[in-house]
Amino acid sequence: MPHIGRAISIEAPAKLNLHLQVGDQRPDGFHAIESLFIALAFGDVLHFETVPQPLSLEIAMDWHENLPVLTIPPEENIVSRAVSLFRDRTGYACGLKVTIEKRIPPGGGLGGGSSDAASALLALNRLAVPDGCGLEEPALVEMGATLGSDVPFFLYGHTSATSAAWVSGRGEQVQPLTLPESFGSLSFVLVNPGFPSDTAEAYRLLDQERGGSGEWGVGSGEDRLESTANCQDAQITNNNPYSLLPTPHSPLPSPLFPTPYSPLPTPHNWSFTNDFLAVLTDSDKGTVYQQILDSLRECGADFAGLSGSGSTCFGVFTEAEQAKRAEKSLLQRWSFVINTFFLAHNSIRCYNCK
Repeated sequence: MPHIGRAISIEAPAKLNLHLQVGDQRPDGFHAIESLFIALAFGDVLHFETVPQPLSLEIAMDWHENLPVLTIPPEENIVSRAVSLFRDRTGYACGLKVTIEKRIPPGGGLGGGSSDAASALLALNRLAVPDGCGLEEPALVEMGATLGSDVPFFLYGHTSATSAAWVSGRGEQVQPLTLPESFGSLSFVLVNPGFPSDTAEAYRLLDQERGGSGEWGVGSGEDRLESTANCQDAQITNNNPYSLLPTPHSPLPSPLFPTPYSPLPTPHNWSFTNDFLAVLTDSDKGTVYQQILDSLRECGADFAGLSGSGSTCFGVFTEAEQAKRAEKSLLQRWSFVINTFFLAHNSIRCYNCK
């Protein structure tokens, strides 16, 4: 029987951590987190095409001109790992040619690898349906969590009505959120310093700064348990004291920490924090981070912060024209500057399917 080729293209959006607190290291070696994730209208694009040779896999990287061209060994390419895992779990054996339009800087705290992995699983699942190898969403999410802590966010976002979530655990516990309508009018200017941030090193610096205590910025795990018991509005799921989640139709997380959440519609009042920021600005590259954050504020950002464990900084602007002027000004100093927006539609879209 002749091979009938199928193809699909799929978006892999970037994400921002508007708020990120890091807690104790867990027995499994991961740190507990609480974070507000949003997906952005900017990211990579993956193109999948089936080929006649069973189980073959060819991955080509198309690097954007403002990113360094990296050589990634196949065993370290997260898309390759996603394909292998999907094949192992489902028996899907079609040969594949994959082209990745790489726009998200690696090691930039924007979830580029995790988003690529999630998009790969979704694309594979779509391609595998005619062969009877498709999976339901829970199985995909479980599979994604084995590839990376941020992957479940992008998989949940695929079917969520919004592209924002309260993320806890090590990143696998995801509660979609409905943010205020005014959020859609905000502009996000991303500035990458031109170097990646090593996540493991960032956690090591954070633990070292805390003397190995792993304390939260506003209290330890025990403090939170006590606060949780006194918070009547808090909804705890999965018996996890760090999962203070809203009901599916609640606009914001339960107000255990009311200050970060209440001012969402007015960024100049935001008091979001990122626990990595203090230790990274004290590192050998800290001067660069501080310069970027200061420049974003000087350009009129209502809020400026660091995404993930770095290295990308971002500014939030309420005025679109001011964001455009900021992008133009910042490009005179840094090669990677992107003016983008909150991704209002489902996080990941497929197109050009055949």
